[in-house]
Amino acid sequence: MMKLKITAIKPYPVWVGIRNQLIVKVETDQGIYGWGESGLSSREKAVVGAIEHYREFLIGQDAMQIGRIWQEMYRSQYFEGGRVLQAAISAIDIALHDIKGKALGVPVYELLGGKQRDFIPTFATTRGETTSQEVVDQCLELKSQGWNAIRLIPAGQRSDRIYEPRDSIAETAKWTVKCREALGQDVVLGIDFHHRLSVPEAASYCQKMPKGTLDFLEEPIRDETPSAYEALRKMTDVPFAIGEEFASKWQFLPYIEGNITQFNRIDICNVGGLTEAMKVAGWTEAHYIDMMPHNPLGPICTAATVHFAAAVANFAWLETRASPGELYHGFDNPEFFPGLLALEGARYRVPDRPGLGVDVNEELIAKESFRQWEAPHLVRKDGSVTNW
Repeated sequence: MMKLKITAIKPYPVWVGIRNQLIVKVETDQGIYGWGESGLSSREKAVVGAIEHYREFLIGQDAMQIGRIWQEMYRSQYFEGGRVLQAAISAIDIALHDIKGKALGVPVYELLGGKQRDFIPTFATTRGETTSQEVVDQCLELKSQGWNAIRLIPAGQRSDRIYEPRDSIAETAKWTVKCREALGQDVVLGIDFHHRLSVPEAASYCQKMPKGTLDFLEEPIRDETPSAYEALRKMTDVPFAIGEEFASKWQFLPYIEGNITQFNRIDICNVGGLTEAMKVAGWTEAHYIDMMPHNPLGPICTAATVHFAAAVANFAWLETRASPGELYHGFDNPEFFPGLLALEGARYRVPDRPGLGVDVNEELIAKESFRQWEAPHLVRKDGSVTNW
């Protein structure tokens, strides 16, 4: 096996039109390089700091030894794990897979067991709060464009950044029922509450709708307490889609072993990269849970997740933020990302190029300076702070 000595690790926190994005380049002594991406949005500087720590002992190591490097990054400090460190590990791990694929002349999915499907179906998301008829129209538009899996964004986040959960669930339940009636039963319909609700609020929302209205309820409450999800499970039979905040296989443990989640919202750029994601996928398969990866970031994340989705058996849909109604990433174009994966209707075709198959115009991204950006800091009507 050839050896490729790591010579540089370069983090690029750059502005992408509406927020920042952290992509990472790993270089080797034979001129082969790889790109990775971190998923900890709005805290990119913290992840850059972690990457700089790891860089100190990774320079000079063999980039082909991906599993060993993962273990050393994870176990090289007493306070192992956590979302900041795992986001840094994720970006480096993805870049190392890109390097190894290029060195061997094979797509990354060949490093993960080979391709199990030729294309990756996606789900699209409505654009956000508006009138119920406009939400219905958005759903019908997405259906006409080929999507058979659609996710709703709930009502209630006002321009003054006030979010009142009870007001939201009452209005959103009306929208959801109307969307189901308009779409019929052949379209998968879900909703993402972005962990803004409490257990009784989430239960109340589900109970306001006829049985069979929703196919999945994503992140209705925060994930720190698995027993809270267990309590919510007893109050509703709507399948849960959970996991985008999890930063290791250990965080997935109670949700998989307790049969709490039905769709696994794993985030390749937060969980620990492809190395950790494949471990979670196999464990999830043993419990008949489908993978539905979180993918709201940039083209490197999309490419890495497409390779992952191609290689696992238990796959449902990949999140895309590149549907016609969203066009989420300011850098989602071939000028900045040569070879980026473009949607073909409602799906991504699995690439056959070596590595991830996507490159980065380093000169252009270097000109895009980091800008301070905060996610909305939401408050309730009484002034108390609530979740974004």
